[in-house]
Amino acid sequence: MLKTILFIIELVLFIYLSIALLYITTFGIAALFARKKKAVPPSLFRKIAVLIPGYKEDHIIVEVAKDALEQEYPKDKYEVIVIADSFKPETITALNEIPVRVVEVVFEISKKSKALNKCMAIIGDEYDIAVVLDADNIMAHDVLHKINLAFDKGFVAVQGHRMAKNTNTPYALLDAISEEINNTIFRKGHRVVGLSSALIGSGMGIDYALFKKTMATVDSVGEDKELELKLLKQGHTIEYVNDACIYDEKTSKSEVFVNQRRRWVAAQLDYFRRYFFDGFYQLISKGNIDYFDKVMQMIQPPRIILTGLLFIFSISSLLTHVLKLASVQALFILDYRYWLPMFLLASFILLISVPKKFYNKHSLRALLYLPHGFILMTKSIMRIKGARKRFIHTTHHHTETFDKSRMN
Repeated sequence: MLKTILFIIELVLFIYLSIALLYITTFGIAALFARKKKAVPPSLFRKIAVLIPGYKEDHIIVEVAKDALEQEYPKDKYEVIVIADSFKPETITALNEIPVRVVEVVFEISKKSKALNKCMAIIGDEYDIAVVLDADNIMAHDVLHKINLAFDKGFVAVQGHRMAKNTNTPYALLDAISEEINNTIFRKGHRVVGLSSALIGSGMGIDYALFKKTMATVDSVGEDKELELKLLKQGHTIEYVNDACIYDEKTSKSEVFVNQRRRWVAAQLDYFRRYFFDGFYQLISKGNIDYFDKVMQMIQPPRIILTGLLFIFSISSLLTHVLKLASVQALFILDYRYWLPMFLLASFILLISVPKKFYNKHSLRALLYLPHGFILMTKSIMRIKGARKRFIHTTHHHTETFDKSRMN
């Protein structure tokens, strides 16, 4: 009975991890064939609402708002709107002293989706595009211009290239590398094969009327994923603009790392349960591959879990073979000849998905924290109960002046 149970568990894990590996391999390799798009002048300058929702972000919001005003885009064609949830009075005063619009909101239970919906109900419908930033985001000066150009090509939803603002700790560096891997696989690679880019929740531009209408139906913690699913179900393709750079604060502390991943994993599993059968139906009845692909993304294991499990299975099965532990080997169907090639392939795909600028001694040192990161990620998955039902705030601490000379 024990052998039968172990065989079933092993086969299920092998199939699941094999599918996940095939997925990242397909899009990781596809990303190698991405081509840089030619710069063309815009046909028109659309009116853009830059929406910056923030919850208790008093330390950083004023500088972020000031920076958002410095876009190389006609001043009369965009407006920076700060959605202030639970800000201090002195912060509101400081914001009112600069040319940004402040919309104050108060909720018993705060959610980003609630803040955005309340704001759009107040500011009206005079905008063509909604660009959403997090309260810590810094845009390169040409982001609005490049998002506007994507709309010239007929897209109604665009994701910019979000990248690290800080790499000041090993966890911040690992977080930065993780985001770049996701950019490669879930954005660049997807666009190469004609599928939609994934949304991140910030650094994205969406047709204003479409965004307002769709967000009105969203009331969840993982609002970006629900928004993305609904856009894809409607048949919209999400573009990815790799050179529209938005700098985002990365996780510096392990406890924040756990909280973030806990929220993300909980949201993904919830959306997979809610949308799987609908995604399958849409694939069969309407050929909506984009929508089904997004639903299947929700069940993908985090990359650190995928590689970590493959490493553990590879090493343990290799050791039982070398030490000739026949009694242990008899409990399993697959040995190191299956697990080790999978681990090596996963490592290779992740390596080619990381930008060359991260190939340095600092990244090498950060890799020493991967085992602890694997443990933290496992803890996050084990503690997801209730995370999808309540707002888990990520506190931002990176308040020093951002060096814009790093933008390229």
